[in-house]
Amino acid sequence: MIEIKTKLRKWGNSFGVVVPQRDVENSGVEEGEEIIILLRKENKEDVLKEMFGTFKFKKSTDKLMREIDDELGSGF
Repeated sequence: MIEIKTKLRKWGNSFGVVVPQRDVENSGVEEGEEIIILLRKENKEDVLKEMFGTFKFKKSTDKLMREIDDELGSGF
């Protein structure tokens, strides 16, 4: 399976996508073969979440900040 970032383009009364030749060659598919395409709209707001996922801390943010202050000898 490969993931390709491309733009949806209008072709007559339909829409289509262009798959770069190198990706077709790397995937092993050939012209005329049936493939499955999963469409997902890029959400630029969730880029960091998508790249790094979500992390659930076992401690609350307040408790983590207090521990950091204690370790650094908070001068504030």
